[in-house]
Amino acid sequence: MRHGIYMNNAKSPGWVRAAQIGLGAIIIILSISILSQPAIATVSLVLLAAVILLIVGIERVIYGVFIRHRARLPTIGFGILVIILAVIAIAFPVLATIFLVFLIAFALLFDGISRIIHGVGDKESRGWARGFSIGVGILEIILSIMILVSPVVGAALVGILIGIALLIVGIQVVVAGVSGRRTAILGKADLP
Repeated sequence: MRHGIYMNNAKSPGWVRAAQIGLGAIIIILSISILSQPAIATVSLVLLAAVILLIVGIERVIYGVFIRHRARLPTIGFGILVIILAVIAIAFPVLATIFLVFLIAFALLFDGISRIIHGVGDKESRGWARGFSIGVGILEIILSIMILVSPVVGAALVGILIGIALLIVGIQVVVAGVSGRRTAILGKADLP
């Protein structure tokens, strides 16, 4: 047999297929719930991230207190700072979400302005490339202004994008379970 890579299209075991279909269905249901309330889903994700950061901050403080090393005080200090910011985000998840959405809006605004300036000033690129750059910049500026006027729009947009991504993943997992095909890429060491 030749050296290289080949595909093995054997059927997956029944329990794997059932697990794929079940997990895919759960992902689809979760994505539909996110798409039905995208702004609330975004706030929930910010809250979850804040809880994770709280745990990380506690771990940093514990590490700094009990493990001797040169950066002991900065580790404890930054751990305490992470804990404080995480507690604030947990206490005020909507405000934390709005703050993050504003950061995204300003990033879009500055990137949009940069793309327009680049598109106008770039004399070496073809006309369609310059036009595309200017068009994307205008779109980014419009989107950023919409988000700055109504942060709920930004939170909803983030939730919608997450919901669509989960929906696509869920459908793919269910299809893989229904078809029962598994595709493994085998290397030279796996060849008979």
